[in-house]
Amino acid sequence: MSQQLVRRADRPGDLGWTVMAHGEIYAEQFGWNTDFEALVAKIVGDYATSHDPTREAAWIAEANGTRAGSIMLVATDDPAVAKLRILLVDPAARGLGLGARLVEECLAFARAADYQQVTLWTVAECVSARRIYEAAGFTLTASAPHAGFGHPLTGQTWTKAL
Repeated sequence: MSQQLVRRADRPGDLGWTVMAHGEIYAEQFGWNTDFEALVAKIVGDYATSHDPTREAAWIAEANGTRAGSIMLVATDDPAVAKLRILLVDPAARGLGLGARLVEECLAFARAADYQQVTLWTVAECVSARRIYEAAGFTLTASAPHAGFGHPLTGQTWTKAL
């Protein structure tokens, strides 16, 4: 039986692992190029250098003591709206419920920080993540072609009122 936990991403290597895992997993799974890894590196770098711990947080999921997933909640220009970022679960740990637990942790933090809404951007091709978002109560609010990461994709914005 797998031992799992979701904890704050506050240990040395957590943020670097998040960037590396996104780059490697999405290249393998979808054939995405390093543009995606660069985007994740920017998101993580901005968080690492200037996040407000009362309004923003990041988490790591572990399975049997090994990093297996990540998620982040960051502020937006609107003080009532937070943005969920970089949800990932390693393929070897999928099916354990870690993705849903990461999203639940993120939403609980958003509520405690008095956000009124959480938004996120993903691509239609990330079917498993979309199922997690839908199960958590997010609704699709916008969809448009996206020419990033080396392949034509469909970008989607999802929103959840808290």
